[in-house]
Amino acid sequence: MKAETLITHLIERGETVATAESLTAGLVCATLTEVPGSSAVVRGGLIVYATDLKASLAGVDADLLATHGAVHPEVAAQLAAGARDRCGATWGLGLTGVAGPAGQDGVAPGTVHVGLAGPAVLTVRTLGLSGDRASVRAGAVGGAFALLGEHLA
Repeated sequence: MKAETLITHLIERGETVATAESLTAGLVCATLTEVPGSSAVVRGGLIVYATDLKASLAGVDADLLATHGAVHPEVAAQLAAGARDRCGATWGLGLTGVAGPAGQDGVAPGTVHVGLAGPAVLTVRTLGLSGDRASVRAGAVGGAFALLGEHLA
């Protein structure tokens, strides 16, 4: 789903969104805020590129990070919940993954976990993306928009 469509749906529903982004480093929030009128529904975003910031800023469980590393489905779920809670939004999106070209902690490049937290929703979608860093990051943004869009439509 396009950013424009997401913003329109959020405005119509009177709902808001926030992000906690690792591999996309703010690209989801930046893409949303390119849309005129987005200030009515985008609460903000946390860029949590460093592992320790996932815990201190977004509230991801430090033991989870120590046990499974930063690229794990439950980390994405907790990032989404943290974005929603800490930014006071209806919906939270959390993204973590490996943009490449090398793997990280045994996780292959192109592996992306997208979390969504909202009213009675906490879900994660795992994506297997290919291409260079820019392609993987762009695919992660598209995956996040698709997941949110499914819950707004």
